[in-house]
Amino acid sequence: MGWISLNAMFGVLLAPGLYYCGLRATGAAYAVNFLNLIPVATFIIAAALRVEQISLAAWPSGMKLLGAVVGVVGTMVASLCKGTPLLLPHLGMSAHANPHLAAPHGDGDMFVGTLFLCGSCVSYALWFVVQAKVAKVFPYRYSATALTCLVGCLQSTLPVSVAIILAPAGDLYGWAPMWTLRWDLQLATVLYSGVFNTGVTFVLVSWAVERRGPVYPAMFNSLSLVATTAVDAVVFGTDAYLGGVLGAALVVIGLCAFLCGKSKELAAAKVVNAEQ
Repeated sequence: MGWISLNAMFGVLLAPGLYYCGLRATGAAYAVNFLNLIPVATFIIAAALRVEQISLAAWPSGMKLLGAVVGVVGTMVASLCKGTPLLLPHLGMSAHANPHLAAPHGDGDMFVGTLFLCGSCVSYALWFVVQAKVAKVFPYRYSATALTCLVGCLQSTLPVSVAIILAPAGDLYGWAPMWTLRWDLQLATVLYSGVFNTGVTFVLVSWAVERRGPVYPAMFNSLSLVATTAVDAVVFGTDAYLGGVLGAALVVIGLCAFLCGKSKELAAAKVVNAEQ
């Protein structure tokens, strides 16, 4: 229960909570870049805690390290380099109808929001590492996910209670419509997030961590930039640039290099165990 409580604190309470705070203070285009730093943070923390073995003398470890570096470079290229704009067909939804949603709110908010996003990145990385420990001490994925969500729900009541207590009376009346449940896009988003972004994701991540370690599923997080760019361009008609395509290609190359090194490392470990 202690490890499940840590799992819930990092994965349910801190990681998404800090990310939403940072997203609100900065903007979607700025906040999504920090998701791509999760593999690096996970790699560093897992190596420091010796959960992920790194030996520069062995080429599989070198391939893993090279893949992580290339993936980060790809995310930075996709985020910071634009280049030639690409004309892609889209479904007609305008991404410029609410430009304030992607715009930062101010220098002070940007600084505080960046701190929130950095904290979220570290929390996600620690969550992947804690998942490896939970898989060892409690190898029941569905029960562990259910208990994690339950404990996370209980932990989330504390910041909500503090917010209600500290809020002025006028703000409390303004919150009343927000707490009214009605079937709309907001409720559908919450339900989708709870079922897939938390429940299904926790089960799949725990399954992958148990078999491949904490860094393995974190490396796939870089693909979110590729998927976000593609969906944003096709569905909402957001401008796509050559830099984004080149960055996405580097992300895929880095992921393939990491997976290659990881597979060779696991194969060598199986041979050693068989000989013993």
